[in-house]
Amino acid sequence: MTSVIPDPADPAAEALHLDAHGTADATLGGYLRVHERPPAFQGEDGHPYTVSIETERTPDLRNPVAGYLVFPRWAETGVGIVGHVESPLLWQGGTVEEVEGIAKDTPLEVVRSHLDDAIRRRGAAPAPDLPPQP
Repeated sequence: MTSVIPDPADPAAEALHLDAHGTADATLGGYLRVHERPPAFQGEDGHPYTVSIETERTPDLRNPVAGYLVFPRWAETGVGIVGHVESPLLWQGGTVEEVEGIAKDTPLEVVRSHLDDAIRRRGAAPAPDLPPQP
């Protein structure tokens, strides 16, 4: 069976909320829109994480809003949050909406890369029951 991915420039694709990659959930915003929840990742430390977009004010008059990602770390049972890591400031803009829009256009593979970078910055060691990551 052949699967045909509609062209995102096609008006019919808009109804499916396809992004520039031709898939509905390949970006952070696309995933949030399609699944109505944040994406989940297994960090390189072996723990489960989700992601949220956060913003803060800056002293820069041209770009007074900066954005970054916070990755809540979930208990292995999924019952609650037991910690978090966060990215450095990644985006700047004139409004919260502008910065959130830029963040939502970020491909999920880039979001995952920011998670793993944040874990490395924290200095987390791989979980003992997991093989080393390549």
